[in-house]
Amino acid sequence: MAPSKTGYASDHVTEFVINKGNGAKGLSETGIKSIPKQYVQPLEERTMNKVIVGESIPIIDVSNWDDPKVASSIRNAAEKWGFFQIINHDVPIEVLDHVKEATCRFFDMPAEEKNKYSKENTVSNNVRYMTSFIPEVEKALEWKDYLSLFYVSEDEASRLWPAACKDQVLEYMNKSEKVINQLLSVLMKGLNVTEIDSEKEKLISGSRRINLNYYPICPSPELTVGVGRHSDVSTLTVLLQDDIGGLYVRVEARDSWVHVPPVKGSLVINIGDALQIFSNGRYKSIEHRVAANDESNRISVPIFVNPRPTDIISPLPEVLASTGEEPIYKPVLYSDYVKHFYRKAHDGKLTLDFAKK
Repeated sequence: MAPSKTGYASDHVTEFVINKGNGAKGLSETGIKSIPKQYVQPLEERTMNKVIVGESIPIIDVSNWDDPKVASSIRNAAEKWGFFQIINHDVPIEVLDHVKEATCRFFDMPAEEKNKYSKENTVSNNVRYMTSFIPEVEKALEWKDYLSLFYVSEDEASRLWPAACKDQVLEYMNKSEKVINQLLSVLMKGLNVTEIDSEKEKLISGSRRINLNYYPICPSPELTVGVGRHSDVSTLTVLLQDDIGGLYVRVEARDSWVHVPPVKGSLVINIGDALQIFSNGRYKSIEHRVAANDESNRISVPIFVNPRPTDIISPLPEVLASTGEEPIYKPVLYSDYVKHFYRKAHDGKLTLDFAKK
């Protein structure tokens, strides 16, 4: 039974949203007039102290990777912003459209179908349908549902990923590989890593995870968040967003935020914690967040380019040798770092403290 439009007993919301697999989307579709108390975020988490209007992250045309200005722009953005958008990247528009359509198709499935991929029901931890972030550790829930897919092989994905979206997701991942490798090559050269051999490649980008995110219409967007402020644990994140908007990036130097406006055909790139560690702090992983809205459903599809779980991450020797710096991060097992991230609610960039010396 769905929660009533006026009363939301805690156990009823948990049963309907989490246990039955209806998610925030199902709650939104009941026609509720205000959000349950479980979604009301603390004032400091749901408000942004200052939003800079008319300014945003750099937009970089990557149609000519041989142009030195492209490499310079990417490195500068990675150092100063931690975020940038790329256009003319050669991932076909139809591939982007197909994966967005597939995302909607998955979330339009009946709750009992989606719930087959929940933590309790999924046949593999590499395929997980969830709501909020980590409900069991959060004091307040986030207004979002998502499907998280860890890529092991084409064969496993074909067997285990949902039929509603697997072909389009795999196509998007495959078509994105070239631009991911180009970005990593440019960024590594900026760290004095002139050649990425197979071992280095596995270290910085040996695993992939892709999420399909769904942010339903929210009746009380001022009281909650789509996603709380956090930085990613990845080396690099490649984000496809639709045309709704709502992604905000922190500008640390000015203690403020900027909106990332959707640009047709673009991909949003952000530096993750692992690359901040590899670069000894030169490239910056930056806090970001997603606002809830009361007008339109929103989707996004991030590809997380990660080290392998078994890798030890630390500042790269080439970085320390070229700068003479002392390492500011200690060696940590990447799976331990990720587990630390998932043990708690979103909390800005505090996860990085786990790796500081």
